[in-house]
Amino acid sequence: MVFALFTDILIVFAIALIVGLIFNRIKVPPLVAFILTGIIVGPYGFSLIQSEEQVTVLAEIGIILLLFTIGLEFSFKDLWKIRLIALVGGALQVGLSFIFFCGLALLFGWPPGQAILMGFLLSLSSTAIVLKILHERGEIDSPHGSIALGILIFQDLAAIPMIMAIPFLASTTLFNIEPLLSGTDLVWLVFQDIAIMITLIVSAKWIIPRLLYEIAKTKNQEMFLLFVVLICFGVAWLVSFTGASLAIGALLAGLIISGSEYSHQAVSIILPFRDIFTSFFFISIGMLLNIHFVMANIGLVIVLIIIVLCAKALLATAAPLALGYPLRTAALTGLALAQVGEFSFIIAQSGMTAGILPTDTYQMFLAIALVTMAATPFVLDLGHPFTSRICRIPALSRIAQGTCGVDDGEPHPERKDHLIIIGFGITGRNLARAAKNGHIPYTIVELNPDLVTAARLEGEPVIFGDATSEGVLSHAGVRLARIAVVAINDPIAIRKITAQVRRLNSGITIIVRTRYISEMEALYLIGADEVIAEEFETSVEIFTVVLNKYFIPRDQIDAFISEVRAGGYQMLRKKSEPQAGLPDLIKNIPNITITALTIEEGSLLAGKTLGGFNLRKRHNITILALQRNGETHTGLGGETLLLAGDVAIVYGTPSYIALAAGLFRREKS
Repeated sequence: MVFALFTDILIVFAIALIVGLIFNRIKVPPLVAFILTGIIVGPYGFSLIQSEEQVTVLAEIGIILLLFTIGLEFSFKDLWKIRLIALVGGALQVGLSFIFFCGLALLFGWPPGQAILMGFLLSLSSTAIVLKILHERGEIDSPHGSIALGILIFQDLAAIPMIMAIPFLASTTLFNIEPLLSGTDLVWLVFQDIAIMITLIVSAKWIIPRLLYEIAKTKNQEMFLLFVVLICFGVAWLVSFTGASLAIGALLAGLIISGSEYSHQAVSIILPFRDIFTSFFFISIGMLLNIHFVMANIGLVIVLIIIVLCAKALLATAAPLALGYPLRTAALTGLALAQVGEFSFIIAQSGMTAGILPTDTYQMFLAIALVTMAATPFVLDLGHPFTSRICRIPALSRIAQGTCGVDDGEPHPERKDHLIIIGFGITGRNLARAAKNGHIPYTIVELNPDLVTAARLEGEPVIFGDATSEGVLSHAGVRLARIAVVAINDPIAIRKITAQVRRLNSGITIIVRTRYISEMEALYLIGADEVIAEEFETSVEIFTVVLNKYFIPRDQIDAFISEVRAGGYQMLRKKSEPQAGLPDLIKNIPNITITALTIEEGSLLAGKTLGGFNLRKRHNITILALQRNGETHTGLGGETLLLAGDVAIVYGTPSYIALAAGLFRREKS
């Protein structure tokens, strides 16, 4: 028995590895590879597995650990930050999807119990697949990534009452809807839910944190692991007495620990075990898929897959639109949520076990779920070109610009030479504060309704809309602006905005914040003047701290930072200029920069003439102009007097400018 199980596990892992490597090359999630492995080794494939019952047991452990870690990683604080998206958007998406698919099933004459179950199954999406793909694409913090995350969190929570409702659905006579809404059973179900919630709250607040503290004091890793596993399976076992599944009990156990300071340690311990056992769960799902049934009904399967993908995408698009988000953001969210989710497998298995779901229907569902999951990366790849096309449709132009449900404020046709800040996150907020202090006129463009509302309350000149749209940029006065700063987290949108701004105003200076150095070259090619890479600047900050710890003089550190920054960015600047001016020296001559330095009261330069101090000869820098009392003075000579408060426009290499900067500052006593 043990040898047979060992052999089966070896076969499963070997095939899963081969299939996973193939799928990794075509960027299909490993979850789908596990399901395909199950199809290959299962009874409807090559029948390579003989110990199916043992694999099923391992799969049960896998799903328990999966839901336990989902509960551990869940944060009520994170949910509160995106509560509008999660609660309102999630409720709309799940509600609309449930009504559509349940209604469609009833229309085709399905019994109410089956129709309700099908509404449950097809209203959920895959948290694991969507978040993994968005993270790999750098879009997890983008507007559509945040909305998708909020809706997925709501779906995961909504799956709890769905799974708990399975025994209740199964207890109805001939799946008649009337007993579902009546009397004693409903009261008992509500009582069970309330009891579980009270237990969850009391345990999470008082009991479990205290026990975890006592175990942690022992500093014994093995005891901590044993206690965490005991909580996981113990709570799952206790909850099962209420009629709920072991998986729901494991999820509740994770939620109990998630509020404690030890949740991250628990996740790190459980994660390796979860990944191994979870693979068995999805392999066991694949083993249940009858490929012969699917091929015999291939036409119907294809039609249903198309209906599910299109319906789920449209209904998930409607939720962000109702919250006032632009069409592009809403459509990308809809495409991200168009597949069937992991929880749907759990609900389907429970429905199958309870006798609600017929075998043929279950097989049809498995085929739909597998294909929609496998199609997700390709659907998302087509997302940006698709949304660009639909946003150009005249009938959808107002929605595409993001003007539905939110007032854009008054346009500023008289404003010119101003700054446009695209994105009102931390970078945008700090930039707006600096612009206000410097008396620089500015306009903010933001498509998050919550941020727009907060900015309006603060008296900020903010426009709600999608900056990839020409109409929104025109409304912000891009044709007359001097500088546009793009500070958002969507890499695809950043490129579109940069190209759009450059097309609308060839003379504007475009400054872009991006995450990775690898994105800089493309942004320069499509029109950016300056690209600030977070990855690069973070490395600068790190070596600055390190050099400070070794007591390297500050002026040497500043000079080195200037050289590294100029050299690092210069290597990536390949943009050709149609005509060159003095500011273009920065781009086209290596290690040359132009900057502004204020001559402070009490500095070495205050009260001196240019000829008397001779900066060019002694310090290898040149003062090109002086800004004094709001006026700019050029044509400077040796007799030009430097006064405290003057702003000097300085030209030279970054290292020499950094070394000479002390001449402009007040001398310390």
